[in-house]
Amino acid sequence: MAAQCCCRKAPGAEAAPARPPPEPPPALDVASASSAQLFRLRHLQLGLELRPEARELAGCLVLELCALRPAPRALVLDTHPALRLHSAAFRRAPNAATAAEPSCAFAFATPGPGSAPPPPLPAFPEGPGAEPSCCPLAFRVDPFTDYGSSLTVTLPPELEAHQPFQVILRYTSTDAPAAPSGVQVLMSATKSTYVEEEGVYHFHMEHPVPAYLVALVAGDLQPADIGPRSRVWAEPCLLSMATSKLSGVVEQWLSAAERLYGPYMWGRYDIVFLPPSFPIVAMENPCLTFVISSILECDEFLVIDVIHEVAHSWFGNAVTNATWEEMWLSEGLATYAQRRITTETYGAAFTCLETAFRLDALHRQMKLLGEDSPVSKLQVKLEPGVNPSHLMNLFTYEKGYCFVYYLSQLCGDPQRFDDFLRAYVEKYKFTSVVAQDLLDSFLSFFPELKEQSVDCRAGLEFERWLNATGPPLAEPDLSQGSSLTRPVEALFRLWTAEPLEQAAASASAIDISKWRTFQTALFLDRLLDGSPLPQEVVMSLSKCYSSLLDSMNAEIRIRWLQIVVRNDYYPDLHRVRRFLESQMSRMYTIPLYEDLCTGALKSFALEVFYQTQGRLHPNLRRTIQQILTQGLGPSAEPGAEQGGTGAEAEGDVDTPALLLGDEAPSSAIALRDVNVSA
Repeated sequence: MAAQCCCRKAPGAEAAPARPPPEPPPALDVASASSAQLFRLRHLQLGLELRPEARELAGCLVLELCALRPAPRALVLDTHPALRLHSAAFRRAPNAATAAEPSCAFAFATPGPGSAPPPPLPAFPEGPGAEPSCCPLAFRVDPFTDYGSSLTVTLPPELEAHQPFQVILRYTSTDAPAAPSGVQVLMSATKSTYVEEEGVYHFHMEHPVPAYLVALVAGDLQPADIGPRSRVWAEPCLLSMATSKLSGVVEQWLSAAERLYGPYMWGRYDIVFLPPSFPIVAMENPCLTFVISSILECDEFLVIDVIHEVAHSWFGNAVTNATWEEMWLSEGLATYAQRRITTETYGAAFTCLETAFRLDALHRQMKLLGEDSPVSKLQVKLEPGVNPSHLMNLFTYEKGYCFVYYLSQLCGDPQRFDDFLRAYVEKYKFTSVVAQDLLDSFLSFFPELKEQSVDCRAGLEFERWLNATGPPLAEPDLSQGSSLTRPVEALFRLWTAEPLEQAAASASAIDISKWRTFQTALFLDRLLDGSPLPQEVVMSLSKCYSSLLDSMNAEIRIRWLQIVVRNDYYPDLHRVRRFLESQMSRMYTIPLYEDLCTGALKSFALEVFYQTQGRLHPNLRRTIQQILTQGLGPSAEPGAEQGGTGAEAEGDVDTPALLLGDEAPSSAIALRDVNVSA
């Protein structure tokens, strides 16, 4: 595959003097440069030394591999420009006869307060010259895409097929704004297990996991037990709140999931709360789910986001989509399982309300993108150079969910479908699958449906579900949530259909302070869809709700403030400033900056950005810069006179995740509509 987009090598790559590496074979996954199709990853050892003062990691990566055919010329890995590779070495794998099962070791060293720098990483080769069995390898780093580079390592010519060997890479990585620091081993459809082990800290991962789930967090984190196999980790100022909100309930969710889909196979389920600058709401890393701390403000969103990550323990972590083009296999199934768990725990009405809220956002996204948008397919064709993260949209989650729900309805009983999913997980656990694996298993589990050719029903063909653009071919019956959705519809009609005086009087009799968060958010979303509203309506809305909404959680406040901005309602603009000065999460800041920059308030947006940019995550800062500079000349780039970094000046910025595809839609998509939990 030809190199895409990126036009510079990773900084500081230092190749050993040897013959230049050969060209790699064509990649099977256009999102990855790796030569995964030529090797089996048996064992991974990763030693990391955290150097907080220098804002860098020193690493030693040992990959134990088997070639799947004789004499492969090179090993190709995915890497990142923030990584500085110092050496590559080769050696025969020790104890090859006993290393049949995939495994991985992880070492992490970090200095304590006031301590000396940590010792060299233990138990890893100290470099190509440290042992007679190690020999240096030539390597090169080439451009690949704007989100990564390719690392090609020349291999000895005499390698035999299926004979274990090790490649040892030593590197340092600087603060990486566009990706996690370190070598990104994105061997598609390849899994291994790993062990975390430092001179002080020890962690053992019994089962193999895909590389994107291996994550590391370091900080002033304190633990507190919240159940027999769960604890939260948080900064001391957040620990009490996190414990009080989650104590006891995580075990309820795990137990409900086990009743539905079989034993929880990862041992512990811990949760770590990260700063608001963490770029996504939550991430399902096995044994330790990452969650953004700002979600603690909203009980209902916290519940949904954590249950979604619990569901990933079966769908995504245990059974993984083999390519990024079929992310719905992870997200659609996890969303379905999440809603089965909430139905079992909180009842059908709550689940229907949350589903209605999400499907409402899906249709809003569809309206903006158009029904022929290629990203609305479940099986999206990923073009070379396109960042797979741009496919993280509501179609992946909600259209995927609708297809899974449709399958459950075909068998006539959700409990029978639970039985199928339990069997599916048991069959494919710790492997990577494609959609056809799921659908073949479904028809085999329900032979009567196969005889009825349900996969070929006119207008509802499985192939059409997967490859047609547009909205879901069928949506679930949400009538069980009408007791919660009817009041929302009634209040919205008051403000948009009746005379203003009558609307205000009638609305005052409805106490939305007692509503669920999803009800209030759904009501505000409907008002947002109708904006700009008549100025007198906005004034009356502010009089009725502004103070009340300002005391609610961020999910509510962001929606009201977007109404303020889209309607140029200056009396409440001070609330927008205060919100942007306190919120560092992209899911709350991006929608406001988008709306501010589409109207007469762009100068206000620039002023607030200059005051807050130093506290923003580099990714978020650059995305906002991109929003602010749309339509301006290069010399007007915000932050340039504020000492912006070289990378920012070069324009090496990541496309905002809210733009799905190569072209921006005519109207911006609020990031809250696409930045759902991973």
